[in-house]
Amino acid sequence: MSRSGVAAAVTRALARVVNPATGRDVVAGGQVADIAVDGDGRARFVFSLRKGDPGALVRQARAAAGSVDGVSSVKVDVQLPQTPAAGSAGDSGSPGAARPARSRSRAPAGAVPGQPPKRGLQPGSVPAPVPQPGILAGVARIVAVSSGKGGVGKSMVATNLAAYAASKGLATGLLDADIYGPNIPIMFGEARRPSVTGEKGSEMIVPLEAHGVKLMSLGFLLEREQPAIMRGPLIAGILKQFMEQVTWGELDLMIVDMPPGTGDAQLSLVQTVELDGALMVTTPQKVATGDVRRGVKMFERVNTRVVGVVENMCGFRIPGSGEVIDLFGRGGGEELAEELAVPFLGRIPLDLAVREAGDQGRPTVLSAPGSPAGRSLAEIGERLREALDGLPPRR
Repeated sequence: MSRSGVAAAVTRALARVVNPATGRDVVAGGQVADIAVDGDGRARFVFSLRKGDPGALVRQARAAAGSVDGVSSVKVDVQLPQTPAAGSAGDSGSPGAARPARSRSRAPAGAVPGQPPKRGLQPGSVPAPVPQPGILAGVARIVAVSSGKGGVGKSMVATNLAAYAASKGLATGLLDADIYGPNIPIMFGEARRPSVTGEKGSEMIVPLEAHGVKLMSLGFLLEREQPAIMRGPLIAGILKQFMEQVTWGELDLMIVDMPPGTGDAQLSLVQTVELDGALMVTTPQKVATGDVRRGVKMFERVNTRVVGVVENMCGFRIPGSGEVIDLFGRGGGEELAEELAVPFLGRIPLDLAVREAGDQGRPTVLSAPGSPAGRSLAEIGERLREALDGLPPRR
């Protein structure tokens, strides 16, 4: 069957997927677009989720396309619902663009008695960020690794994803945006101070490099036991400096290790540079997935796609017995991804190799690639690369 014939068959298969929220099939309802099949049978299409759609709808559409003869794999570019601008009439239900237009409206200084409220920031809304053009112009892809709470292994995941990408020949950088807890220097075994180049008044910081990854962290600039005591505006200034005044050069991928939560650093980042996506890290238990759910919603509010969820600390294999104990439960991250209709990139087991790698300053994917955690991290790295390959260029 020709490529056009396979694409037509995919369209017919998708037309059999009915959205229970509307009662219409996803093709007639305008939720599927840009269906294409290449010469190797790899099918791709854009799927626009709408407010109120069940999380399983994307999975059903992917399965329908994958069942077509001649289709070897299916890649779906999911467009999340666009949050209505403050003061708008509501959600029209029409598919949003992958990169919705960013509003420049500002919050009102305060309501005036007897007058209608001005348009702007309202309860439950967030002003859309306006990334500045030209910053990190030489970086092809930028991904923030984030979490709703601390202690879930976010920095470990960021470290290993960066090291894995570099091991596969990608020019990779890692920006440590966790100002209060910069752990990247320890995880990469780096304690040197960055050098400075350029004329006075236009100096640039030269990032350190370890395991093939260019690195920048506040931890390189502070004494070992010196705390970072600063308010939000200073955090924003440091992040901006790390993006504008560091000689990153040409990079295929930049990983940004975010602090936990949904605060100053997250908003400063999306207001400074356009991200290709955010990857959320969680542990299986509800106390972690609940916080990550809020983190996902935060990125959605500021028009940043979530490229996937990773479940860490899932299962511990008792040495010598082969028995696996789920100390923190199992499946919470996958359930969360399905509920929120975002990709689930994989789970990482509790593994002694991870602790040893972090203490030795050598990422697990390099120091113990054959360990259970090393294999899982490599698989997640591959899935992230596939997800990024399906996105439009940043510029």
